[in-house]
Amino acid sequence: MPPQSPRDLIAICFTGDMAAIAGEGVGLTGSHDEIVTAATRMEAERHPRWVFWSAEADAGPLVRKGVHLDRCWDIAEAHRILVGGRGADPALIWATVCRLVTSNLPRAAGVDLFDFAVGHDPGDRGDPESAVRSDGYLRPEAVTGTWQSSMERVLTWAGTAVETATRQVAALSEISPRAVSTGQSEGAAALLCVELAATGLPVDRPTIEQLIRDSAGPRPDDEAQAAETRRARDAEVLRHAPGRESTDLRNPLQVKELLSSVGVLLPDTRAWRLEPFRGTHPLVEALLAWRKAERIATTYGYHWLDTNIGADDRLRGAWTACDGAAGRMTAQNGLHNLPTPLRPAIAAHPGHVFVRSDLGQIEPRVLAAVSGDMDFARATQADDLYAPVGAALRVERPVAKIAVLAAMYGQTSGAAGEALRGLERAYPVAMGYLRAAHESGAAGTDVRTYGGRRVRMWQLPEPVDPGAAAARGRFARNAVVQGAAAELFKMWAVSVRAGLPPGSEVVLCLHDELLVQVPEADAADVVDALHRVLTGTAARWAAGSGVRFVADVAVVRRWSEAKD
Repeated sequence: MPPQSPRDLIAICFTGDMAAIAGEGVGLTGSHDEIVTAATRMEAERHPRWVFWSAEADAGPLVRKGVHLDRCWDIAEAHRILVGGRGADPALIWATVCRLVTSNLPRAAGVDLFDFAVGHDPGDRGDPESAVRSDGYLRPEAVTGTWQSSMERVLTWAGTAVETATRQVAALSEISPRAVSTGQSEGAAALLCVELAATGLPVDRPTIEQLIRDSAGPRPDDEAQAAETRRARDAEVLRHAPGRESTDLRNPLQVKELLSSVGVLLPDTRAWRLEPFRGTHPLVEALLAWRKAERIATTYGYHWLDTNIGADDRLRGAWTACDGAAGRMTAQNGLHNLPTPLRPAIAAHPGHVFVRSDLGQIEPRVLAAVSGDMDFARATQADDLYAPVGAALRVERPVAKIAVLAAMYGQTSGAAGEALRGLERAYPVAMGYLRAAHESGAAGTDVRTYGGRRVRMWQLPEPVDPGAAAARGRFARNAVVQGAAAELFKMWAVSVRAGLPPGSEVVLCLHDELLVQVPEADAADVVDALHRVLTGTAARWAAGSGVRFVADVAVVRRWSEAKD
């Protein structure tokens, strides 16, 4: 028997030109517009937790109509919490929550001449109007969407979504009540991602065109002109190495030889390796400047601008609520890695401002919470936790910071070595938490974050190379902290989203940074709300931990005005 469905779980499915809403005491079918209207009414009257097989794929019709849904259960995201990774096909999800074998799932018949028998189950005596076969698996044709050929079947598919979500709630409950809460906030984060993709990031078009022009040169009329601009950009570097004018600056081996010719010997040409040699030869400074300009010209140039910034001056790209590893949000088209020189072009639209908020020292504070180290938790009461940690270790604050970061990232040698040993003495519970994660990862055992997300460890060939195992351990010890930080951030972000005044919108989520565009008159209220919501979120997420979380909040007109 399936577990009893929670009353607040209501599924909504769109397929073809039909749609349906299903849940306890609810069964509606109709056109997309009719179901959107019904969902809007139910959101106001019943305030359900809306169930989607995937909000990323299925919530678009609602978001495009401007419907604001407060709560969501995203089946795909809940599956990623339960089992880890990115794969979240409905067939796999259903088999997982029904505890069926997942290694050889039924699949729909293909178009290949010799694939005629695939997907046909002569032993299936189940109801053809059920989305579930007699062997307990989902019908492959239901997964691909071809089975939903009638309103009744669309409604059945929505009901199957409710049952799947109900089973997921039960499975997460077996991990911990906190894991259920993670599922709820991850669903809301998935819905926020749909909104972020639709809304876009406000851009000052004349400014970004000028910034691109400053780095990449004028917009070329044709490829010949573009090639001439590239040659001129290259010449600014190559003039510092007479006789080497034929060097291809886009070829790392040739660049390494170029540097060697002026006495700069490096194992590779990464920017961080070049930085310390800025003053040794003018070529190095010119090469670093070239790289910044080249990146903007090739990745963030005129084609990028024309392709990704709409007529309404909004930069858009796809968003995902989970990166498939520790659970960070990701975005495309430069939304997560826009070069600093272009940030002045990210500007609030007329009548609005940005309220930008950055969670301060989030990962060490999260470590204090998830490990339950009360001594470390006391250090988080300070605005700058590295100061009391430094006092406890009897080292300068910069050394304390390096030691804490080294502990979380698995660096155990170097300048922070002695301070790391001090951390073991001063905060044994927190260090023991990291050490346990490291040992699990090194052994190839999956770990779970504080919020219950499974983080998979990759398998190594036998015999296991000690260096590779150690790398896996370092990944695990960072994942349990980074993953928990992502969970806290998303819970905070969706709570902020739920309480914004009219005309306000979250426009960017960048690791531990939140950017909200608000009407200028509401800025002070939103600033207060961001602090208040963070306090409330932390109290729920890390109840009883004694950890203080802080945020640096500022009102700005351009993203570049915010303090890094």
